[in-house]
Amino acid sequence: MNIIFAIFFGGGLGSVARYGVSKSVFSLWNGTFPLGTLIANLLSCLVMGLAIGYFYDKTSSTELKAMILVGFCGGFSTFSTFSFETFSLLQNGNYFIAGLNVVVSLVFCMAILMMTQVSLNN
Repeated sequence: MNIIFAIFFGGGLGSVARYGVSKSVFSLWNGTFPLGTLIANLLSCLVMGLAIGYFYDKTSSTELKAMILVGFCGGFSTFSTFSFETFSLLQNGNYFIAGLNVVVSLVFCMAILMMTQVSLNN
């Protein structure tokens, strides 16, 4: 039961963090590109990459790993919002921005995960 609570707690923190990032970016950015979601997903990948690197060499509790990797990162990243925003862009005829959103999100999120793992393993 402790692991369920840890995931629940981490997910709540991640969701609040995502809300804060989106709100902050939205106050500064009025463009068509869904920058708030991209930044939240990039930061989530950074947290995940660093956490995986940290946990790799350290013995940590299963609850802590689940809280950060499953809960926090799961609540902070947002594939459903990414999908909805991309679909909305397509519906509104913003094909280039929709494609750019997909490519930038995938390439940069993967790059962050790879870079954190490479830098932590050296």
